[in-house]
Amino acid sequence: MIKELEVFVPCHITGFFEIIDNIDPLLRGSRGAGITLDEGVITHTSICEGMGNLKITVNGKEDKLNTISPVTVDIIKSKYNLDLSGYDITINHDVNLPIGAGFGTSGSFALGISFTLPYLLGVYPTYKEAGEIAHLAEISQSSGLGDVISEIYGGCVIRLQPGSPVNGVIDKIPMTQPIYVITKTLGLLSTSSIIDDPIYKKRINDSGNALINKLLKNPCISEFIKLSRKFSENTKLLTPELREIIEILNDETMGSSLAMLGNTVFALSTTPDVSLDYNVTKINNTGIHYN
Repeated sequence: MIKELEVFVPCHITGFFEIIDNIDPLLRGSRGAGITLDEGVITHTSICEGMGNLKITVNGKEDKLNTISPVTVDIIKSKYNLDLSGYDITINHDVNLPIGAGFGTSGSFALGISFTLPYLLGVYPTYKEAGEIAHLAEISQSSGLGDVISEIYGGCVIRLQPGSPVNGVIDKIPMTQPIYVITKTLGLLSTSSIIDDPIYKKRINDSGNALINKLLKNPCISEFIKLSRKFSENTKLLTPELREIIEILNDETMGSSLAMLGNTVFALSTTPDVSLDYNVTKINNTGIHYN
């Protein structure tokens, strides 16, 4: 039996989206569009014979913001009727991007576990089935609605049909040249505080549906960032500080907008050079992969 496994999951920024409710969590999610990043989460999971201890860390330390990882373990135990009392399990997520800032880290954490732990326990789900575990964890925590399926496949993803990777349908915008992603985070924002708020939910859905249809008529990266900016205005999520950064980056890049959902500005560019001190990475086109 394999004793340890490591996987890379790209982080994901949503540009715009529409919330699709359903009493079935496998069918609940969102339609929308976003980009995956070359920066992400490396999850290292190891097991050995033990007393049922579970240790989960982020960058080697316990993190109270990481509520999704233990939930993902519980879903795996329940789904496959596993008794973990004879094992000690250690899970560490390495990530450089901030948690709770619009980078889809909760989805990356859940995928990191669903793509490692079952296999270490002798269970072998397919890619979509492993993704379904992560999707259920996200929905249960209201921490994301579309990051999981996007992070599995990578690229600039258009989510055409909501739900888990088994049920959802995506398409991708071809990347004909390297595209750099410039980001600046000003603070944290709880995803659930927005998607569970009826006022924000109405603004999101009123704008998101129309913008998805516009992108499908002109599916290119420049249209994506333009429509993302429009969405950030329509939803009234921009603070004066965030707007100021967006205006600066607009003059130096293809365009910029607000990461959904977080207090993070992102811009797309054909060059990594910008005047101020921002984080720079690229769009990831490969999705999740084992190290």
